[in-house]
Amino acid sequence: MTGASLRLRLLVGTLAWMAIAIALVARALRSLLQVLIAQPPPQQLQARLVMQLDHLSAAVDWEPGGKISIGPMAADARLEQPLSGLYWQIDELDPKVGKAPRAAVARSRSLWDQVLTMPPPPTHYPEQGYRVLQLRDNQGGALLAVVRPLELPEENAPRLRLVVAADTSLIAEPLHRFTRLLWTALGVLAVGLAVGVVLQLHYGLRPLALLRRRLAAVRAGQATRLEGSFPQELQPLVVEFNHVLAENAAMVQQARAQAGNLAHAVHTPLTVLANAAAEEGGALARLVGEQVASARRQVDYHLARARAAAAVRATGLATPVLKPLGALLRTMARLHAARQLHFELAPDAEDLAFRGEEQDLFELLGNLIDNAAKWARSRVRVDVRREGGLLCFTVDDDGPGVPDSERARMFERGVQLDERRPGAGLGLDIVRTLAETYGGSVEALESPLGGLRMRLCLPLTELGVQLRSDVGLSNA
Repeated sequence: MTGASLRLRLLVGTLAWMAIAIALVARALRSLLQVLIAQPPPQQLQARLVMQLDHLSAAVDWEPGGKISIGPMAADARLEQPLSGLYWQIDELDPKVGKAPRAAVARSRSLWDQVLTMPPPPTHYPEQGYRVLQLRDNQGGALLAVVRPLELPEENAPRLRLVVAADTSLIAEPLHRFTRLLWTALGVLAVGLAVGVVLQLHYGLRPLALLRRRLAAVRAGQATRLEGSFPQELQPLVVEFNHVLAENAAMVQQARAQAGNLAHAVHTPLTVLANAAAEEGGALARLVGEQVASARRQVDYHLARARAAAAVRATGLATPVLKPLGALLRTMARLHAARQLHFELAPDAEDLAFRGEEQDLFELLGNLIDNAAKWARSRVRVDVRREGGLLCFTVDDDGPGVPDSERARMFERGVQLDERRPGAGLGLDIVRTLAETYGGSVEALESPLGGLRMRLCLPLTELGVQLRSDVGLSNA
């Protein structure tokens, strides 16, 4: 079962922790701003309103003719914006007690067509010279206002009441503005950090991708050990894996050597028996000779299986096919020279490599080509093709062929379709067994030459092999 991606786990973990950290930092900074700027909110806003009230008091003037004028003053730009939430208004107080003042004899542009509704003026003001009121605008919004009376020095100038008010929502404006800027800055920081994390993971995990490619090359037979420069954290793993590969190769070689020794040890007494039977003659001698031949074939069969099983578990195996195939065809031409058989390699045969032992390749192709030569009238042709991830051989002859009903029986042990042909019936069975051991297959088909086609498919390696010129075959 495949676990979660290491890259994904590192990325998700890092991004999750980064998001939590940024959220905590944003919360902490916002709380700090609340403490430093927005707390206590009414006092902060009140101080700003008193400052605007001072500016307004300094700018008020009484013109001859009974008109109030407002001179230049340092004012907030929002006082010029209609319904901005920051306002000033000047009322004219009547000297008669109890008479309502004349409201809004002058007002800020921000009030537009509105007038601040004020309570009756008090008889006295606090020592700081202004009062703090809670008002409502025409839309019912809450206003914080500071009010101050003003007596101008000009003769006959009326007593005035100056009012500066602000919507209480302005209390949170600095906090909101800071919060927007904070989240924007932290968002840009998060994007930058995320890109940095992705790049770091990409370059940090590249050695693992290289290690995977090197392992794939070993598995495909393109290398016998892991080569390349790896980080200090991975180098011990590479060293240990190379030790494992070397030990595995040594064990496979030892197993194949033992199999060869066993074959030699068994074949020697069998050869003695065969020679003795040949010298004696008679029915018993013939029986002994037949049994010796059968025993040799059985030994070859089981040893071939053992060699193939060991080779399948080995790594780094790669055998170019054209060179041994050329040697086989030349050998078969000499063996069957009396019949003048023509052995040829297809002109467009592909230059590929078999992921296995060369001896097993000789065993497989030798049996197929030899079987084709037994049945061929004059011609045997061999072709090599890539089919998907497999290396496929076709061996065609121009012999009489085999009926469809008999083709499946050809690969059964001990079966000979024609007793007139020499053999113990174990060659094709060895081919089938070796092919299946390597994860391949063999089948009998109808040949375009008129006889039988043997199609053998084996595992392919991508290792570059020798050129066709090394084969040295002639189609003549």
